Amino acid sequence: MKIIKHLIFSTILFCCLLTIVIAQTQKTFSNPLLPGGADPWCIYKDGFYYYTNTTGRNITIWKTDNIARLKTAEKKVVFTPPVTGLYSKELWAPEIHFLQGKWYIYFAADSGKNINHRLWVLQNSSADPLKGKWILKGKLATPDDKWSIDGSLFQHNKQLYFIWSGWEADVNGQQNIYIAKMKNPWTVIGVRVKLSSPELPWETIGALHDANNPPQVNVNEGPEVLAHANQLFLIYSASGCWTDSYALGMLTASAKSDPLNPASWKKSLQPVFKQSIENRVYAPGHNSFFKSPDAKEDYILYHANSKPGQGCGGFRSPRAQLFTWNKDGSPNFGVPVKEGEILTLPSGTGN
Repeated sequence: MKIIKHLIFSTILFCCLLTIVIAQTQKTFSNPLLPGGADPWCIYKDGFYYYTNTTGRNITIWKTDNIARLKTAEKKVVFTPPVTGLYSKELWAPEIHFLQGKWYIYFAADSGKNINHRLWVLQNSSADPLKGKWILKGKLATPDDKWSIDGSLFQHNKQLYFIWSGWEADVNGQQNIYIAKMKNPWTVIGVRVKLSSPELPWETIGALHDANNPPQVNVNEGPEVLAHANQLFLIYSASGCWTDSYALGMLTASAKSDPLNPASWKKSLQPVFKQSIENRVYAPGHNSFFKSPDAKEDYILYHANSKPGQGCGGFRSPRAQLFTWNKDGSPNFGVPVKEGEILTLPSGTGN
């Protein structure tokens, strides 16, 4: 009888502990969200996160109601490029947006030669981006039609603006951040305006040891805009992604100013998010942002390496963490958290 009671007690205890563990697991997550995936992008809409990242060969969307379950989330390849042609190779940094009642994906691609990198737009009229048909709306022709990657957009005072990383001319050596107005989600109009060039010491770490490339490339790329407290914050990635010094910089403008006027923007003199040797997080960058399901919290989503010297390859993995706001209204991203550190799920996340 004692043995039976002991077994019953042990079983009950085990079930209670298991329930606690499961409940705790459902309320927390840790980084990385996936084993690999550069240039992560996420949007939350109607109860679901829609996530994508660079695969290089196609465009894939993940769908989940819980960011902690990204590894097991439903996913679908929504676009496979032709074998040859101007957008057949090196598909980089896709972003998915819902605009004017339709879904759009912006991505960079080339013909197999980096000098041909340009931006392209896909469109889907379905309510669910994993359903319906994605059609190639066409090339998103930026003014001057120069090398361009990392396209994104934001709306300000009912006007759409497009931002991207590009070359001044036709020769590799420096990437700048540009902005222009949009007529609609697939058409850029007017002139391109340069908002930022790599000029500070921490922005100009980019020595290359490759006979097929320049000896040095200075980089500003991956622009994303946050609007908060009557201010606009343009967060961008600086220095070469092939270095451990890849980091995030920030431009700040008043919401009352003209985003097309370079004088409206003030550059922070130091990076706002950078590697943490103590936490073993290297080259954090190319970020995006998303809200918690209840819209009460703000999260930064970025890629990073787990070891020094891993560069721009497949070692980069997507990570997310909560960020807060400083008294002056600017974002405080803190320090990249350690892999495996237990983090609370975004508020409002269901089980």
